[in-house]
Parts: sequence; structure tokens; C-alpha cells
Amino acid sequence: MKVAATGGGLTSRQRRWLRGEAHALSPLVQVGGKGVTDAVAAELDRALGVHELAKVRLAGERDERRAAAQELAALTRSEVVGLVGRVATFYRQHPDPEGRRYRLPG
Repeated sequence: MKVAATGGGLTSRQRRWLRGEAHALSPLVQVGGKGVTDAVAAELDRALGVHELAKVRLAGERDERRAAAQELAALTRSEVVGLVGRVATFYRQHPDPEGRRYRLPG
């Protein structure tokens, strides 16, 4: 299932490339039964600040997971690059070019 990126800053080629880079990553954050909380958003924000690319394990039904991913993306100013089953992948480019881990294609 594809989830549209928040803000539309990435091309489909870049999203595909980032999904490939994230393949070996493990989820760093987990959204539990309470859904998206301030603590979950803050943890994802920290993870994106350090890693740029992070996976999140989501709870709930399909529509709830999609909504949670979009909400987290909005709260963390990131983009959803993939949502497969219960795991969503988020990307936010590091503001400092020297601190960037990923050089996006194109």
C-alpha cells in the first residue's frame, strides 16, 4: 500500500531509493494502543534528527495505521516514504548538508 508523502517534496524515484535504504533498518519507535501521543512524536522527531530515516511500528487497523502515519509525518515535518503492513518509514533531510547521511538521487 502506498501512502502519499506529506508536503510532496520527494519524487517517486527518491521515495523508492529511500525504501531500499531502509530495508535493513529495524523500527526505532512504536505506536501503541493509545495511538499517536506527544511522546511518540517527540521520539520520532529525535530519531529523524539523528538518523534522517526511521521506521515506526504502528498498532491498529489499516485505516488507523495510515492515519497515524500521516499524523506523525505532520507532527515531525517529515515524509512517509513507505507503509508496509504495520511498519511505516519516515524521512526528514538533515538541515545541515554536512550532517546528511543520505544523498538523494536526482
